[in-house]
Amino acid sequence: MASEEIAGNGFEPDVKVRTREFRIGCVGAGMIMAECHLAAYKEAGFPVVAIASRTKASAEKVARRWEIPTVHDTPEQLIEDENVEIIDLAFPPDQQPALIRHALKQTHIKAILAQKPLALSLKDAIELRDEAARAGKILSVNQNMRYDQSMRVLKQIMDSGALGDIVFAQIDMHAIPHWQTFLEDYDRLTLANMSVHHLDVLRFLFGDPDEITTLTRKDPRTRFDHSDGITVSTMRFPSGVLAVSLEDVWSGPRQDGYKDDQHINWRVDGTKGVAKGTIGWPTGSASTLTYASTETTGGEWVTPSWETMWFPHAFIGVMEQLQHAVKTGEPPALSVADNVKTMALIEAGYRSIDEGRTVKLSEISTNSIN
Repeated sequence: MASEEIAGNGFEPDVKVRTREFRIGCVGAGMIMAECHLAAYKEAGFPVVAIASRTKASAEKVARRWEIPTVHDTPEQLIEDENVEIIDLAFPPDQQPALIRHALKQTHIKAILAQKPLALSLKDAIELRDEAARAGKILSVNQNMRYDQSMRVLKQIMDSGALGDIVFAQIDMHAIPHWQTFLEDYDRLTLANMSVHHLDVLRFLFGDPDEITTLTRKDPRTRFDHSDGITVSTMRFPSGVLAVSLEDVWSGPRQDGYKDDQHINWRVDGTKGVAKGTIGWPTGSASTLTYASTETTGGEWVTPSWETMWFPHAFIGVMEQLQHAVKTGEPPALSVADNVKTMALIEAGYRSIDEGRTVKLSEISTNSIN
């Protein structure tokens, strides 16, 4: 079989937009909203009808750029706007829960898309999950790495059986995140705000792990106080998969004349093949994937390709799954109940750091608080 035929073997790096009819109100006007959410929604044809932020001037600037017709004085006023059906939040995790709760009270709001972390604590996330269920409204959490093109194609390759039983997996990051200024007020840093992408996508690929061991050291570049800088987490899954997630947010010097090599690589080893690739966001390029299988490629390495990128194109998938859930009544792909399990994994990682031991996920309760 020719490589071109294999490479075009029905892989879908990006979602098909099935639903785009529900009116969106955006709360927040920072980088993630202005550069990712709204760019994706414009491309997909999702109707954005209103925006608000902490300052009206910021919201007005973003509204002009993306031709959003209504600018509200406050997030609360936007949430109360009966023309809005879906609330899209891009707010700090200490302020997000109050806005979610305000939206749950509005009869015209059909669904809410929240940022990760959903809240500052697992307890708060569990309470929000249960309050949304009682209100009968869809609460979804923006775990956008699941819609990175290489992760989607990797999942399709794994589900086809081309790699056989998975033995080992790793995500190896040496890149410098842009820490939002609001993180300076919190003690938790990398595990909660960067590793969360990787730990969640490992859950997406392999299910819920049995245990996690996390080690950390402070990052010399990060000037504000933090408990976790560089992090290394090892997870064992019920299937036997052993996985490592490494976040080296130092990644070497960053100064004039120093040619840094920031990158994120990943690899999955199976009994019948291997897939490996890169995550493109540190360099502003598309993610990549190449794989070889004794079953489907004759042992040859095959490299599917695409032109879309995690930022901003993955955000089409995030909002599309929510639009479709509203239309069909089916649970969203990114449900709050599933995200609580990711937050439990993060909580277990912090307990591992604090207590210097492997933590079993059975130790972390996700039961209702009341």
